[in-house]
Amino acid sequence: MLGFKRGLPLIAGAVGVTLAALVAPAYASGTAQLKAFAAQVKSARGEFEQKQVKGQQDGAMKVTNSASGTFEFSRPGRFIWRYVKPYDQLLQADGETLYIYDKDLNQVTERKLGTSLGASPAAILFGSNDIEKNFTLKDAGVKNGIDWVELKPKSQDTQFQRVGIGFRDGNLAAMELYDAFGNVTLLTFDKIQKNPPMSADHFKFTMPKGADLIKG
Repeated sequence: MLGFKRGLPLIAGAVGVTLAALVAPAYASGTAQLKAFAAQVKSARGEFEQKQVKGQQDGAMKVTNSASGTFEFSRPGRFIWRYVKPYDQLLQADGETLYIYDKDLNQVTERKLGTSLGASPAAILFGSNDIEKNFTLKDAGVKNGIDWVELKPKSQDTQFQRVGIGFRDGNLAAMELYDAFGNVTLLTFDKIQKNPPMSADHFKFTMPKGADLIKG
């Protein structure tokens, strides 16, 4: 799983919510729309906002962390996920290796990508289009005009118990990540470009000057 400082896991998270114009035309169920998204969207870039909420004793949900930034991906396994606010942190993968750069600490953590993605939510956006290899899919009905599909990881070695993904009119509209401790991570996406040309070199990581390297 991918980890993020100050309690903010990525969707890939190891990483949503409005992601417009990624899947068309409209489909009959959330599951069908998810499969179409995985099959049709080979690359994308855009902006995101992320919130982590936790359930309270009175049933209300409290926002405990929030962040925003930009992302780019090219399947399979290449992505750049950059937090801009409230801190600067970069997660970048070249298809084989994941690099996590903390600008405040000037520190880079290097991990093998395969063990970091696995059955994490990041595999949905950044991995191959074989979603059912790692997740069990189930339609979860319609709420507020959004068709939902529930994904449960087949592997027990994951920090997320389930993932909810919603589509509206064939477009990815929402993503919710539920962990075992009652936390829910929400991501919203904006200014999406689908299938822009991206070379493999675009995702090669350059070590920042003077940064410490830690191999995970």
